[in-house]
Amino acid sequence: MILNEKLLTQFDPIDGTIQGYPVVERRLSQLRGVFGDTQAFEEALAEQGDALVYSVTSVEPAEGKGQLHYGIGKIMPGRIGQEYFMTRGHFHEWRIAAEVYIGLNGIGLMLLEDDSGQNVRTLELSANSIIYVPGHTAHRTINIGESPLIYLGIYPADAGHDYGALKERNFSQVVITQHGEPVLLDREIFLASLV
Repeated sequence: MILNEKLLTQFDPIDGTIQGYPVVERRLSQLRGVFGDTQAFEEALAEQGDALVYSVTSVEPAEGKGQLHYGIGKIMPGRIGQEYFMTRGHFHEWRIAAEVYIGLNGIGLMLLEDDSGQNVRTLELSANSIIYVPGHTAHRTINIGESPLIYLGIYPADAGHDYGALKERNFSQVVITQHGEPVLLDREIFLASLV
């Protein structure tokens, strides 16, 4: 086991950072292909510039079987067309690895989808809530509120992140706003409505 000297960290649940660890930012230009409405995406990129969509600060205190990593995510409020700001989403490379998300601030949704793309659901992620993400489940975090959504994620050190699978097919469902409320909609139906 390789152990980092820092076993205690301090985090800011309002700012969404962990003291002493770098923040990795994901800007709009890095999320091409994530949002279904490509025209709204290009318009937002031209009008808003390369806006910050989300950031992650990760801590990897130890490597090896049985160890845990964790990180704080912060998703800014905003929309691309009808779609809310969200993370790219991912499977774990080690597909059986589960993950736990703990809501710290703001209000959002977790979009969960199994390997087949047939079993899809959303769960509310807000302050004082905990979401268990089972293995073999793609997960994406979505900010449906007017303030930053901040959460803590805890996962096995050897879980890894597989973004490639979703880059090829994306999630089968999207979360959009209709009449000011978040709605889960089939991606193909949503894309057809844009034509």
